[in-house]
Amino acid sequence: MYVEKLREFGLTPTTQRLAVLEYLDGNRSHPTADEIYQAVHARYPTIVKATVYNALAALKKVGAVQELTIEREAARYESNTCPHPHFLCRVCGKLYDVNLPCAIRPGDEIEGHQVESVHTYIYGVCSACRNQVKTTNHSKSEEDNA
Repeated sequence: MYVEKLREFGLTPTTQRLAVLEYLDGNRSHPTADEIYQAVHARYPTIVKATVYNALAALKKVGAVQELTIEREAARYESNTCPHPHFLCRVCGKLYDVNLPCAIRPGDEIEGHQVESVHTYIYGVCSACRNQVKTTNHSKSEEDNA
């Protein structure tokens, strides 16, 4: 499956590219290049970090993966290249895909401008962190009342 996908994108299906693509496919955590390297290195101990970075660059260039620049510290990657919004929790740092309609697509034209890529980044506090705060506050008020 991954061999064919790489060939469709015009890439030679090397072990390294296949390993990176396989790791990203279905991975919803939006890992950084270093996280991808750690995971791939665990499976292929001879792979070096530069090779993972080169594989990501090649996959990104042909549109097989998407690079997310939602954080200044590190880019994140995913294999879902269809335009969709992302939500970054400012408390725990988790990055989520969110289901919002995206009316603009690559290839569209807006006021004479040609759209090449679309990225919607939303920042806030995720439901898990909000629930954690509610639970913590609830426990504190029970202690205060005791």
